[in-house]
Amino acid sequence: MEPMEQLEAKLQALLAAVKPGDRERVQSALVHWDAVAKPLHGLGELERAVARMAGVAPLRREYKKCVAAFCADNGVVAEGVTQTDSSVTAVVAGNMRAGQASVCCMGRVTGADVVPVDAGMLTEVEGLRSIKAARGTENFARTPAMTRQQCLSVLLAGADLAGELAQQGYTLLAAGEMGIGNTTTSSAVAAALLGRPAAEMTGRGAGLSGAGLQKKIAVIDRAIALHRPDPDDPVDVLSKVGGYDIAAMTGFYLGCAKSRVPAIMDGFISTVAALAAVRLCPAAADALTASHLSAEPGAGYVMDALGLTPLLKLGMALGEGTGAVSAMPLIDMALRVYFDMPSFDATGIEAYKPL
Repeated sequence: MEPMEQLEAKLQALLAAVKPGDRERVQSALVHWDAVAKPLHGLGELERAVARMAGVAPLRREYKKCVAAFCADNGVVAEGVTQTDSSVTAVVAGNMRAGQASVCCMGRVTGADVVPVDAGMLTEVEGLRSIKAARGTENFARTPAMTRQQCLSVLLAGADLAGELAQQGYTLLAAGEMGIGNTTTSSAVAAALLGRPAAEMTGRGAGLSGAGLQKKIAVIDRAIALHRPDPDDPVDVLSKVGGYDIAAMTGFYLGCAKSRVPAIMDGFISTVAALAAVRLCPAAADALTASHLSAEPGAGYVMDALGLTPLLKLGMALGEGTGAVSAMPLIDMALRVYFDMPSFDATGIEAYKPL
């Protein structure tokens, strides 16, 4: 692992390389939408999503899509905050590698490739790209989840992966995750970054009972009181109460913004990583599109903090990047309207006027 000073310098260089979206292109896209021969703002959030993408890079009729799925294990599972043990992480990661996970099946429909990544799994799964700094986090109920050095190493590796995928020709990226216990870590990170009670951020995850949910909330409350993560330092928050998947996705979003590739967020865990990225570098928000509103109770708070409106509200809580993949066909259809539909002038119809 690289020395701390070198990692900190690389983080600052990454943040400095992220530039805001092109406001003129965003405005031009909105003007174009108003000229298309349909009711003004008839496609709602889809119009705004396409315009946001225009601010990242010139719009394309078709995008080459990829989901990076970051898999990691979490030591806090030892506190009994999950229904299943960490062995499930490796099983699902193996299914991703074999193209048999939910996100893979859905990705084949929408034309999205899936790249599973070992960001910190306990078990080695053959064929996965590894960026891990450790085999799972520590139990943050008792000790910080990881060192700052480990966190930075994985975060920067996530950014590097986004750059590599952009160089390979992918023009639309999404981040997914898999890791037993990661609704606990993401709830803890959200509570710390937003300064809100854990009870508002925390849900049942993969199906906890009422008693299990209360235990989960209590574990998060104790961890935040014990470690006192600094909300003004997202890396401190991630290292104390986060997970390696969240750290990697934080870097991934920063890497997308640096590489000028639009990024579609997935559900709660993914959006918590996006919030950490935006707290590190506000300009990174311009690269983000919100796919759906997760069923987790903290999802709305995080989305509000990001200032984004999700395209879908389906009660999804699957993870892996499935929500992001679900939104991709909607964006594809909106782009066809944007590029292929004639203008009011071309059809001889009088343009709608804002009331």
